[in-house]
Formats: sequence, C-alpha cells, structure tokens
Amino acid sequence: MKKIAIINGANLNRLGVREPEIYGRETLESLEEKASALAASLGVELAFFQSNHEGDILDKIAEFSDAKFDGAVINPGAFTHTSVALRDAISGSGIPFVEVHISNINRREEFRRNSITAPVCVAQVCGMGFEGYMAAIRFLAGGR
Repeated sequence: MKKIAIINGANLNRLGVREPEIYGRETLESLEEKASALAASLGVELAFFQSNHEGDILDKIAEFSDAKFDGAVINPGAFTHTSVALRDAISGSGIPFVEVHISNINRREEFRRNSITAPVCVAQVCGMGFEGYMAAIRFLAGGR
C-alpha cells in the first residue's frame, strides 16, 4: 500500500475562518475527511500534518523520508515564498512532492507569485480549492 503525506503549513489550521472569500468556508478537518475518503478508494494510506512552525514541518518531512513515504502533498502556505530551509528539506527528502495551493497564487499579490519550493516538486496545483489536493493524491497514487 502506498503511503502519502499531506502537509499543511502556516495558517492552514484556520481554514473556514481566515479569509473565506479567498480560501472558502470548509475546514482543515473537512479537507482531511475528503482526502481520506479518496485515499480509501485508491488503496492509499495517508498521514496528515499541519504546523505554523517551519522547524516542525522540516522535522516531519525528515520523519516521512525516513519512513520511506511514496509521495507527499504540501501546501506550505506563506513558507512557499520565504523558506529556503523548506525547499532544501523537500529536495533532500527523496520523496516526490506535489505543491498545492487552494487559491491561484498567480492571480494574487506579486510576492505570492514566486514559489521557492515549487521547483523542487514534481508538480504544482493551484486555484482548484480542495480539489487540488485530490488531484495531487490521484497523481501520486498513480505511480507517477
């Protein structure tokens, strides 16, 4: 059975409350429920992690790497645009990552259009809401 990690970064624990006009009214718990249902139908095991703390995310990526996860979906939140350390953790993990953003970062403020982490990911999905996570899970489950 394939193991895929779903990693959510800064402020994603506030889904449904924080800027619902951009991110919608669904919660992180709702996202995890939807992802779990999809994973069950694909025969994939998911592990979820969310933190507002960069170092905790780096440690968790190392854990997933050591546990030989087959793939990871990451929404780094604001760390997308600022964290060389996160980029290095993704790059050195040996895990294929798909970067996901709920909103279309290319249609937002100029500073959000530059992803430091996307170049070390196998793919990037943005602007599809929660469906972007589902697309990433399907992609990674398919053996890419």
